[in-house]
Amino acid sequence: MYPFNVRVYGILINDANEVLISDEQEYGMRFTKFPGGGLEPGEGLTDGLKREFVEECNINIEIISHFYTTDFYVKSAFNDSQVISVYYIVKNIDPINFTIKTVVFDFDGEGDVLQAFRWVRVTELNPEDFIFPTDKRVVELLINNI
Repeated sequence: MYPFNVRVYGILINDANEVLISDEQEYGMRFTKFPGGGLEPGEGLTDGLKREFVEECNINIEIISHFYTTDFYVKSAFNDSQVISVYYIVKNIDPINFTIKTVVFDFDGEGDVLQAFRWVRVTELNPEDFIFPTDKRVVELLINNI
């Protein structure tokens, strides 16, 4: 049994008012989400988010502010845990020097675990483009805060 699954995500918005999103393929599923992931044992939220950005994007980030924490029940799509997700507004400290795609699920290579990043204008975000309920809620909040 997995009682709780704590996840942490970063909302990185560039000067063109575009948000960085991650297209991923894992566990036989394709999904779009915000950069971030699960906490490791003994790790705090902000340290976990900074680690995730280094692992996924090879950039260091600064945490600007808390944006949202899951406030409704969400069952994991991958196991029987209850997902609690925390989202922060972040800013990149390092220059972005990884490949940015323009097409959904435009992965380089093949394999069981794939990831590609895209910039999407905040005004063009659509909750239906995201599979996970908490990400959908965050997109709605971002759209309503423009």
